[in-house]
Amino acid sequence: MSGIEILGYVAGTISTIVFLPQVIKTWKTKSAKDVSLLMFVFATTSVVLWLIYGLLIKNGSIIYTNSCILVLSLVMLYFKVKYK
Repeated sequence: MSGIEILGYVAGTISTIVFLPQVIKTWKTKSAKDVSLLMFVFATTSVVLWLIYGLLIKNGSIIYTNSCILVLSLVMLYFKVKYK
């Protein structure tokens, strides 16, 4: 694995971690009233497109990052619907 690939995975990990505090807070408080539904709809759409792009060009760090963020975004969308 090259240094550039390692950089991609590290950046992807940090990008994924950015979503965790909101997911954890929403799960613990059982409240999503302050979470923007529109933002997470756009974020999820963006992540799906990035994931498709990563799959098409066979880039592991893009696939890894966007797969992880997609899961977290879908969890937040679920929480937003469940904890109106």
